[in-house]
Amino acid sequence: MLYQAYEFQRQLATPVRLWANVLEQAYSSPYNPWADTWFGKSVAAGAEIVARLTQTYAKPAFGLNTTQVGEETVAVNEEILLRKPFGQLLHFRRDTTRRDPKVLVVAPLSGHFATLLRGTVEALLPDHDVHITDWIDAREVPLAQGNFDLDDYIDYVIEFCRYLGPDVHVIAVCQPSVPVMGAAALMAEAKDPRQPKSITLMGGPIDTRISPTVPNDLAMRNSMMWFRQNVISTVPLNYPGALRRVYPGFLQLTSFISMNLDRHVNAHMRQFEHLIKGDGDSSAGHRAFYDEYLAVMDLTAEFYLQTIQVVFKEHLLPRGAWVSRGRKIDPSFMETALMTVEGELDDISGVGQTKAAHALTPNIPGARHAHWEQPRVGHYGIFNGRKWREQIMPRVRTFIRENDSR
Repeated sequence: MLYQAYEFQRQLATPVRLWANVLEQAYSSPYNPWADTWFGKSVAAGAEIVARLTQTYAKPAFGLNTTQVGEETVAVNEEILLRKPFGQLLHFRRDTTRRDPKVLVVAPLSGHFATLLRGTVEALLPDHDVHITDWIDAREVPLAQGNFDLDDYIDYVIEFCRYLGPDVHVIAVCQPSVPVMGAAALMAEAKDPRQPKSITLMGGPIDTRISPTVPNDLAMRNSMMWFRQNVISTVPLNYPGALRRVYPGFLQLTSFISMNLDRHVNAHMRQFEHLIKGDGDSSAGHRAFYDEYLAVMDLTAEFYLQTIQVVFKEHLLPRGAWVSRGRKIDPSFMETALMTVEGELDDISGVGQTKAAHALTPNIPGARHAHWEQPRVGHYGIFNGRKWREQIMPRVRTFIRENDSR
């Protein structure tokens, strides 16, 4: 009933949004004598904010049409290399003959679309041949396509790595750090010739017993039965994935917002002021961020619950007790170069949780281990924003190039 209640609430909000749109257009029209007054600007600003808060946001486009390769501006075209029921391998093909390291960015499957990593991809494009895992909203996948769990996630990563060949470098952002390590360990044990040349884990929950955060405490405090009864729902009949059991994206979004409620409230208050003052650049930046942030997707129930069990409750990877489809996952087989990145202020994956990956991989030579903790940056800032572009990405680029020539 949870999903149905959300859909009913969304329908109830439709007249409010439509009326807010009418008000915003009326009080911002050049033909309205009130438009240039403080009252008119206040009404238009308030109406825009109400309209945006009550609308449903579809998956945004990456919109990365060009990049700079050396001194030349080149076109970028998206092409789907592999299609799977729950995700596809997307390539950002640059119109250049220059050969740069091949990178697979593994996007998190945690409520937001892969487009949340637009800034990550944009910063990598000038110096790398970039690919990304583009996960599909579970409510759009018919039941006939079967299930998708954490073991399937590992298999997808392995298949994508094998498709891209032995010269690929993998970057896992947040949640996929664990299944990427699982995939790398299985490929290493099998001596797979197409295993990655390097792996970079960014803000990932490798061992959540270290510096536990609010989400970590939530997972430990509640039983698996509590999660099944309180956060799992059924997709309504008006979607292709009707009757599929999912962890709804709107619940994940609610939890993210509640963790930093003051920050979001203040952001909308500042947006109200920007609109009244006519600060177009600041207003556009706010819209762009929330267009992305408020666009969410559903996760299959089996993937979400297995992740809670394996990663956050039983800590099977750091304990050396993880078995996937009868395959023991042992990171000690890994010889792939390993870099970890953390943020000093990360409130999702605490400091030390990602770095723990190094202790699990004793066979990797010391020179091929690297770690960077970025001062004064939170979770989102690890892979997006100025500090990512200017301080973190150059270190990742150097690490990849050093291990690309091996």
